[in-house]
Amino acid sequence: MKRINLLALAMFFVSIAVTEVRAQEQSADKQLAYQKMINQRAYKITATLGIADSAKFYRVNRIIANQYTGLNDIYTQRDQQIKEVKATAADNKDAAKARLDKLTAEVQAKVDKRHALYLDSLSMLLSAEQVDKVKDGMTYNVKNVTYKAYNQMMPDLTAEQKSQILQWLIEAREHSMDAETSEKKHAWFGKYKGRINNYLSKAGIDMKKAEADWQERIKAQATPKN
Repeated sequence: MKRINLLALAMFFVSIAVTEVRAQEQSADKQLAYQKMINQRAYKITATLGIADSAKFYRVNRIIANQYTGLNDIYTQRDQQIKEVKATAADNKDAAKARLDKLTAEVQAKVDKRHALYLDSLSMLLSAEQVDKVKDGMTYNVKNVTYKAYNQMMPDLTAEQKSQILQWLIEAREHSMDAETSEKKHAWFGKYKGRINNYLSKAGIDMKKAEADWQERIKAQATPKN
């Protein structure tokens, strides 16, 4: 009976070891898949910059890829810390909120510092126009698409209004490029679009009518003429 128990115990520990190895392998595979995706994303952005020097091309590509990876590390660590706070201070809502607020501020400070260093690194190798292209690439070109849409929807916008819209979209892009998911990247533009719409509404523009008229113009242009 004792031998059977020892054998069962040995098999139990072997099972645990196998499970740990498999978990590590899955984690490694997941990390490799993530890094491959990031490298492809960075390469796609770098390819738009017109860099002829291959050494410079791959330096820029590496800087962009490292930015994605560095931000992911910050947010991954934050998520783990949030779990720890909720597990240890769940019964004390005030204490949990204070710790989470502090964590949010610390994470934002890390992101802001990384943002500045990232742009400094790019600026050492790229022109201002190329850095703008990197920013647009990291944010799905939403700034340019949105700005174009506002101008098409309201062709009578003043120069001052156009300037203000563009300024806010540029601000949105700065925040968006640090966001952790595509949804959160788009959410930053959504926030600033709300600000822009309020600004235009206060100027006397009926935004619902402007959009409806624009959609009608689009339909009219798409309708084949006999």
